[in-house]
Amino acid sequence: MTARAPARAPGRAARGGAAGADPATPVGPLLLGVRHHGPGSARAVLAALEHVRPRAVLIEGPPEGDALLSLAADERMRPPVALLAHAVDDPGRAAFWPMAAFSPEWVAIRWASAHQVPVRFMDLPAAHALAVPEQPEPRQEDARSFDPIGVLASTAGYDDPERWWEDVVEHRAADGAPGDPRAPFAALAEAMGALREAYGDGGHPRDAVREACMRLRLRAARKEFGDGVAVVCGAWHVPALAARTTVAADKALLKGIPKVRTETTWVPWTHRRLARHSGYGAGIESPGWYGHLFDAPDRPLERWMTKVARLLRAEDRLVSSAHVIEAVRLAEALAAVRGRPAAGLTEATDAVRAVMCEGSDVPLALVHDRLVVGEAIGAVPDGAPAVPLQRDLAGQQRTLRLRPEAERRGLELDLRKDTDAARSRLLHRLRLLGVGWGEPSAGRGGTGTFRESWQLHWQPELFVRVAEAGAWGTTVLSAASARAESDAVSATTLAEVTALAEHCLLAGLPDALAAVMDALAARAALDSDVGHLADALPALARALRYGDVRATDTAALSTVALGLAERVCVGLPSACTGLDPAAAEEQRGRVDGIHTAVTLLAGAGAGAGAGAGEGEGEGEGEGEGEESAGPGPGGGAGAESGARTGGGAEAGADAGAGAEAGSPGGGLRERWTGVLRGLAARDTVAGVLRGRATRLLLDDGHLPEEEAARLMGLALSPGAPPTDAAAWIEGFVGGAAGGGTLLVHDERLLGLVDGWLTSIPPASFTAVLPLLRRTFSTYEPGVRRTLGELVRRGPAPGGAHRASDAETDGFGPGLDGERADAVVPVLRLLLGLDTGEGNTGGERAATETAATESANTEQTAGTEQIAGTEQIAGTEQIAAGTEAGRTATR
Repeated sequence: MTARAPARAPGRAARGGAAGADPATPVGPLLLGVRHHGPGSARAVLAALEHVRPRAVLIEGPPEGDALLSLAADERMRPPVALLAHAVDDPGRAAFWPMAAFSPEWVAIRWASAHQVPVRFMDLPAAHALAVPEQPEPRQEDARSFDPIGVLASTAGYDDPERWWEDVVEHRAADGAPGDPRAPFAALAEAMGALREAYGDGGHPRDAVREACMRLRLRAARKEFGDGVAVVCGAWHVPALAARTTVAADKALLKGIPKVRTETTWVPWTHRRLARHSGYGAGIESPGWYGHLFDAPDRPLERWMTKVARLLRAEDRLVSSAHVIEAVRLAEALAAVRGRPAAGLTEATDAVRAVMCEGSDVPLALVHDRLVVGEAIGAVPDGAPAVPLQRDLAGQQRTLRLRPEAERRGLELDLRKDTDAARSRLLHRLRLLGVGWGEPSAGRGGTGTFRESWQLHWQPELFVRVAEAGAWGTTVLSAASARAESDAVSATTLAEVTALAEHCLLAGLPDALAAVMDALAARAALDSDVGHLADALPALARALRYGDVRATDTAALSTVALGLAERVCVGLPSACTGLDPAAAEEQRGRVDGIHTAVTLLAGAGAGAGAGAGEGEGEGEGEGEGEESAGPGPGGGAGAESGARTGGGAEAGADAGAGAEAGSPGGGLRERWTGVLRGLAARDTVAGVLRGRATRLLLDDGHLPEEEAARLMGLALSPGAPPTDAAAWIEGFVGGAAGGGTLLVHDERLLGLVDGWLTSIPPASFTAVLPLLRRTFSTYEPGVRRTLGELVRRGPAPGGAHRASDAETDGFGPGLDGERADAVVPVLRLLLGLDTGEGNTGGERAATETAATESANTEQTAGTEQIAGTEQIAGTEQIAAGTEAGRTATR
């Protein structure tokens, strides 16, 4: 199909054009039946147009796009692109006509633009196509559905339609003298005519209406331009366009079709959306490979292998020039063995797998995703028609340097920077409008509110979403505000309104926030369901965090949130009694959410109070410590200083607690702590809730470890039902948030769990096993391994002990006091504390006492402090000039 004949004079070529006839014979228009998005068809169309030089070109597509065809000649128009038509009153009803650089339709449009030949669309108008309800595509197993290319391939003895098409069309080379470039189209039209005689409409009854419209358009063009008209359409339609019908019959098929008002524009498209697996009916398996075949001027296999090697090298795989050479040889050898005219995608893929990927399909999947399918995204000029909202969005994308890209990519935002904050607001506003360009994701570690992580992925369908959102306003800000106000009025639950308030804060919509807050206050005052209140509280508490970073006034939110929290504290205890396991598990999630919300609400007031108390305590301790340290190293002044410093810290803590209790947030935290204590001690509360309340109190320091161990012992006592005890364990140590670590570091609790587990009767063990599996399966592998080692070792002699005392390879289970005492004389000798004249009896006694205490302590920091004190004493002796001190120092 790549053969080209000498160009004819335009006047002579215009008189003829029938497929398979001499150009001088005026027997009808030139019907070029093609396969959509086929590079071989595109090259053949270009050759035929250059050979015939028609007066006008008709393209399969909606006539509403005729006014946009001039944009195809714009240098800023870069395929793949698509013609988008949507209903004005309902933008969600839309249709696309995609075109790639290797699409025959696009090649014909560019040829006509370059040669100043009139070009028009000839399919059924989009106004009719969008008014008729969309018919589902026939499934492959439907008897009425068939693939014309598949039927021709099977007739030729091929089991793969793509391989047949490549062999017959894509890899077909000119043989000997140049042939007529119209001949392949005549052969394909004959084959399609035979198929239509056998299969009728092929399971697409709407094609009759479309083809009637095409014939009417073709008659009008022939009346205007004569027979010098070239038609580029799907090969399936060629027999219908060549059939002899009357104008009245065609108009009768179009009579009574409904119509809607539409708008049309060009939008960027992607290779990924051209792929068949994306759901596109006329899609192809390998758009990236077809684009390569169309663009490669020569040696396509060698150039393809070079692309693959470049991609794999970028992914840090060792691929050399020798790999490329060997892969090309293997692909050509496979093509020869398989009897193919040239190496196709199948041979190239097999060669890449064997040579460059070492037989692995993992890097091969990357090659398929990046090259075979491809990540190309098109572009349209700014002059293309668009709704005002789309223009505003495009302007903000340029200002914020956020390019729409087909591949997924991560985006880290620092909200302290103006540009990043503006990007965050734009993405949140688009999410509020239903334009899912970006989705929040879990970013790098940290709990700060100044950082956001996003996953961006632009899809062509988002242009339709933008057109739909254009009904709310002409700019992203106004549209998002109007949508938020409307959603606040139509919200059916309190949680929806609070989530909307959070979105307004994230998106920076102060005008809409006022309306949302009015709806929130009204609904919160009327809603008495504790579950609804509990579901609404976390979103409000999260929203309050954004005031500091986003400079948003959240005073109204704070008032509503504190009122909700107070009502939750009052109603939650009664709502946690008499629950079945499913309801208890749901309530457990609410308890976690309320606990986090209360912590956030109490953070502002309590943080200020705690800061004041801490400053007071530290200042007091430091002053007294410095005063007592003045006399020098005699008489245990260091110990007295340490004691007074500790007292100052305690005073600061008391002051901080008082400040916390005095603030509204601090009082809320105290009330919430009382609620948790009541849940932990009440027998009528489900075990999973009692265990969770105990764990939260323990984590916050409001419950001593001894009390936690006592509550666990009661929950796991022999009199407790095994299922209830297992639920308590799940609530206490369940989940991945540190539950296993707690058991690792407190073997007393682990011993209680182990003892209870071994005492379960065999008849009850099966009932509690799923709960235990669900609990411990969430732990990290390292935590599970450590727990297994601790259980295998068993309890330490003398009772349970802390994991810090756990046995280490080469050492005993705890501190050996005798071995520690043996170090003291050597240490004293090195420091010269036994021979120095400057040492008085009181100093020596104090030093010996301190050394003995340091040897018996289990804290390494204390040992280092004593050692540092004795070194200072040794230095003072050297400064006194004693000979013994100098010797000891040496």
